[in-house]
Amino acid sequence: MIPYGRQEITDEDIAEVEKVLRSDFLTQGPSVPKFEEAVAKYCGASNAIAVNSATSALHISCLALDLKPGDWLWTSPNTFVASANCGRYCGANVDFVDIDSKNYNMSINALSEKLINAEKIGKLPKIVVPVHFAGQPCDMHSIYDLSKRYGFKIIEDASHAIGSFYNEIKVGSCSHSDITIFSFHPVKIITSAEGGMALTNDMDIADRISRLRTHGITNDKNKMKQRSKNEIWNYQQIDLGFNYRMNDIQAALGLNQLKRLDKYIERRHELAQYYETKLKNLPIITPWQAPNVYSSYHLYPILIKNDLESKSQKQVYDELRDNNIASNLHYTPVHRHPYYENLGFKKNDFPVAEKFHQEAISIPLFATLTEDRQKYVVETIQKIMTV
Repeated sequence: MIPYGRQEITDEDIAEVEKVLRSDFLTQGPSVPKFEEAVAKYCGASNAIAVNSATSALHISCLALDLKPGDWLWTSPNTFVASANCGRYCGANVDFVDIDSKNYNMSINALSEKLINAEKIGKLPKIVVPVHFAGQPCDMHSIYDLSKRYGFKIIEDASHAIGSFYNEIKVGSCSHSDITIFSFHPVKIITSAEGGMALTNDMDIADRISRLRTHGITNDKNKMKQRSKNEIWNYQQIDLGFNYRMNDIQAALGLNQLKRLDKYIERRHELAQYYETKLKNLPIITPWQAPNVYSSYHLYPILIKNDLESKSQKQVYDELRDNNIASNLHYTPVHRHPYYENLGFKKNDFPVAEKFHQEAISIPLFATLTEDRQKYVVETIQKIMTV
């Protein structure tokens, strides 16, 4: 079975992990700060805080921006549920902004219109979470301008997008946001097995995220409550935090993988170009790329035109699997999951995202996909779509 995504683990990766296993520190040692520093430098951000997952990073980033019950968080319906769940973890209300039909990211027109209406009824969002779907950055300049007009904070969910550019600015620089989130799950561009990272240029936000990932504890004496000189207090819990730390084993793997990030993305572009060339004459829509962005190509979703002249999405999905090609669906719109339907969301609330869900199939795309296997994927799709 050819997977839709797959990690690469090299002998050097294993050697770096082994060094940690043989060292004095398996967690809370030197590898995590080194990984944080390397990612921050790569992206051009002032601060990076490593955690055990992107979901954890989203959660404590919302807390660091003081998201509370009664507040609103808006995100894209075309994403994994974590982009919305982070708001619910804080007791906040969650709503969605429909996507653009060309790049499948948050629609600027839909966002602008929704903000106008929300201002009228006094329900503006406290946080907006744009999602860089499949690795293509959102129109962050426009979202940033709207944030200044309407007063909301921005958390970029860049789980798909480390290594991407927007207007020649690297995603993760936080040039148009308060916080950017990366994921290092095995199916992403680089992996630390599990893991995530929050980047920010605001030192106060960075301090709070760092504290929240470790039980809300500080050992900074300037932040600790003063006690009797006869008592020893070398740490204090000053917030209600969590155990969301990344360990040194994961950081060592991620740090070594970071060396190959640009190479991986270059290879993904080669694979994407091959798909674009070979699939363009079929009843399929391949991913459109904006001229001012450089995508990491985390995913390669094709759209199956659901008309009388072609096969349905389900037929293509099933036939690919019958031919040992594990395509996937990204994503079931978040508002259509039962949990969110129980909150009042319903079918056709965000029609562009729902139409995309009914047509899109993510086909295999990963750095170690061989020419022979990609050719087999293409030939199989050609056969399916022309029979």
